[in-house]
Amino acid sequence: MDIRVGDKLQMKKKHPCGSFEFVVLRAGMDFKIQCTGCGRVVELPRSKCEKNIKKLFPLPREEGPQGGS
Repeated sequence: MDIRVGDKLQMKKKHPCGSFEFVVLRAGMDFKIQCTGCGRVVELPRSKCEKNIKKLFPLPREEGPQGGS
């Protein structure tokens, strides 16, 4: 799964504040995600985080330079 910093995640289980959406602050062996409802930051192992993702809303990415004259 290609998850990058700034992407928004919709999780299967809600945070205790009631929000299902989180923003990725750090991606690697562990994910650091921030709840969009209350702002709390949570750190999870990659395997647990990827298992609990319901939907991914990636940020628009800039692509490399396209051919050209």
